[in-house]
Amino acid sequence: MPKRRRNPQTELAHGLVAATIARYPREFVGVVMAIAATLAIFVNALFMQHGPHPAPIFATRPFVRHPAPVVLPRPHPAAPATQAAAAARSLGEIVSDIQRALAARGFYQGAVDGLWGAKSDTAVREFEQAAHVKLDPAPSESLLRAITASHIKAAPPQTPSAAAAPDPAPASEPVHTDAIAKLIGPSPRILEIQHALADFGYGQIKPTGVLDADTRAAIEAFERDRHLPVDGRISSHFVRELATMTGRSLEQ
Repeated sequence: MPKRRRNPQTELAHGLVAATIARYPREFVGVVMAIAATLAIFVNALFMQHGPHPAPIFATRPFVRHPAPVVLPRPHPAAPATQAAAAARSLGEIVSDIQRALAARGFYQGAVDGLWGAKSDTAVREFEQAAHVKLDPAPSESLLRAITASHIKAAPPQTPSAAAAPDPAPASEPVHTDAIAKLIGPSPRILEIQHALADFGYGQIKPTGVLDADTRAAIEAFERDRHLPVDGRISSHFVRELATMTGRSLEQ
């Protein structure tokens, strides 16, 4: 078998290395140990660290762990409110409740019929005066809440002895009961009073200008509602009360 030819240059390099090692053995050992330590550091930093190095050689972008998206429950449509609670009450029901509340406090003496008339309006105004408040007299839920939240009671009706002394006889209108009085002509004052009483629901009065039985009955009903002495006369006190309630000028 032919022998491999030796390369003179290679043998020369090997000889130089061997001579250098033999001449500087300590330095050679130090270089070998330095190379081994460097390799150990690189291996430890690159492959044996579980987390990022506190001072990495090459800056890298931090790994951002994005939280898993939270799936919110799908909102259910709001259940519609109960029809009975959501539906607005009728005006008649509101008026009936207002009449009951006023009657319980002594301000309303009429029938609880759900009809808003002169008696209901008068009772609300009397409640305002007694409670010292200003309310919208129109029937509404807010008016009902204001009445039910108050503990005001109506003052008891005055007896004739405790009431103010009746006006002198000339302050009342004479009763026209004969044919001669009817021929003289109707009284404009009585005519205006009859119109006011009829417009505010105090009886089926035919405005004639004559103080007849129907007019006297309507006056007595008004006096009872306003807690006045019931005598059926057109006194100055009665005229003032009627003018205050109706807003009309009846002083003639």
